[in-house]
Amino acid sequence: MPLTRSRYDGHAEWYEEWNKPNAERNAAAIGELLGPGDGLCLDLGCGGGVYFRVLASTRRTVVGLDRSADQLRFAIGRSRQVVQGDAAALPFADGTFSAVAAIWVSTDVDDFAAVLAEATRVLEPAGLLVFYGAHPCFNGPHAQWLDDGGVLAHPTYRQAGWHQEAPWWGAYIRRRVGMRQHPLAELLNAFLATEPRRTSTGDSGPAIAASWVRDRAAVLRKRLSMCFSTVRGERCSSSAISLLELPRRPAGVPRPAGR
Repeated sequence: MPLTRSRYDGHAEWYEEWNKPNAERNAAAIGELLGPGDGLCLDLGCGGGVYFRVLASTRRTVVGLDRSADQLRFAIGRSRQVVQGDAAALPFADGTFSAVAAIWVSTDVDDFAAVLAEATRVLEPAGLLVFYGAHPCFNGPHAQWLDDGGVLAHPTYRQAGWHQEAPWWGAYIRRRVGMRQHPLAELLNAFLATEPRRTSTGDSGPAIAASWVRDRAAVLRKRLSMCFSTVRGERCSSSAISLLELPRRPAGVPRPAGR
């Protein structure tokens, strides 16, 4: 059974028209987060492929993946390099991509931690993972947007899980497909829970997030750029967060003295 449902089937044509102006506003921020590079870039949850152009502008070769066949009808019109697949069970070998872009996907999947684990698995050593998505404190079943631009937060903020309906959702995508609510701590912990892995030879495998070394020097093996949007459909503001994951101690390795 797929780990990620295809909820956008039947909505792709409407979503294509509704999302185009939002994607145009977000493009510059996403390109800046990703920066120039080379190799393959996975657009994880690519939808209709509206971000293919900005991802390709970084000089990477873009491969799009989405669960929705309806969405991929539009994506294949923008690139032939698209795959229908499950973000939580990617059909790619370890270390395939130099970069993975996860754009607006955290609220659309049932198990975001599983999606992140797969994203890190398919990344090369020192690969780049870019996450661009909704800030869970301001977007969700709890967030009621007021006429003056303010946000009234209801207690449903802490109700993690899938929400199919909220009384204050407008006639937008959430009313059509629902969303997965992640309180902020849960979302950040999903990144921190991406454990280092090793190949059968004992060497550091391509999914290792960071190397743990005995002295206090940290060898960072993967970089993570994060950008939360705090406004519906708008590009992220100057409050973007850039994070470098600290080295983690592999299981079975004792904590060095003095720490």
